[in-house]
Amino acid sequence: MSFVGGGSDLPVFYRRFGGAVVSTTINQFVYVTVNKKFDRSIRLSYSRTEEASSVARIRHPLVREALKMLGIQGGIEITSIADVPSKGTGLGSSSSFTVGLLHALHAYAEHHAGAEQLAREACQIEIDRCAEPIGKQDQYAAAFGGLNFIRFNPDDSVVVEPIICKRHTIEQIQANTLTFYTGITRNASGILQRQQSAVTSEKKKQTVMRRMTELAGQLRRDLQANRAETLGEIIHEGWVLKKSLTPGISTDVIDQWYARARKAGAVGGKLLGAGAGGFLMFQAPCERHDAVAHALRGLRRVDFRFEAQGSRIIFVHH
Repeated sequence: MSFVGGGSDLPVFYRRFGGAVVSTTINQFVYVTVNKKFDRSIRLSYSRTEEASSVARIRHPLVREALKMLGIQGGIEITSIADVPSKGTGLGSSSSFTVGLLHALHAYAEHHAGAEQLAREACQIEIDRCAEPIGKQDQYAAAFGGLNFIRFNPDDSVVVEPIICKRHTIEQIQANTLTFYTGITRNASGILQRQQSAVTSEKKKQTVMRRMTELAGQLRRDLQANRAETLGEIIHEGWVLKKSLTPGISTDVIDQWYARARKAGAVGGKLLGAGAGGFLMFQAPCERHDAVAHALRGLRRVDFRFEAQGSRIIFVHH
């Protein structure tokens, strides 16, 4: 769940100006199992089932490239299930899957892989090998877990800094958070490609992105000073700025939902992810939650909780 700064993790921006986001992991999981297969073939089970005689014949690009990266040839069965839809929700499902897959494959190969390695390798697979026009925040969030300020440096290094504040501050943020599923799934690639093109060529858009990056730093300072009440205003400003980057980030119906939620008492909010669909997240005082939910009664309310841990191995059979 990214609060502010999203888009500054795209290489066309952070390699020139540096980027930063504030985000937290939530208690929605992707589960990946890896098991030795009795023959030399490969079997994959996700939203579809694949049987392949070699790694090169695997259709799932993330699995294919992960096996290539680790030098695993065959004789393996991989399954995955997820708590939320695997595509188009804005919750970083694809990167969470890639991080979890790498973690499981390293354990299968009897290698230890730390959070930084998992995030870096997941970026290599998604961005470099599979040429996805995405940023780096989801991979690092999934690998490290928790509430973090994540900095993207021009030299391609990434620094994950946990936000240190009172427990009450995190509890207050969590209590004030409302999330609704729009029922709209979308392919983020087109939106991100247009956003990258705009940021590359237009100084006005670069100024917008720089302000969004500044907001991430401001939010970190406020949270570390235990000023949780500023979050709603900051994410509102960030959402208004993000919508100005390129057409398609929002739609008329999403703008109507957003306006109704604000009228009912939400201080601020945003679409999670690249835009155009997925989940709407708001910050609102607890006493206004019922009114906001009533204003958005056509949408499904989902109760997400913050999760302190990142990717982890939960079972190993030696």
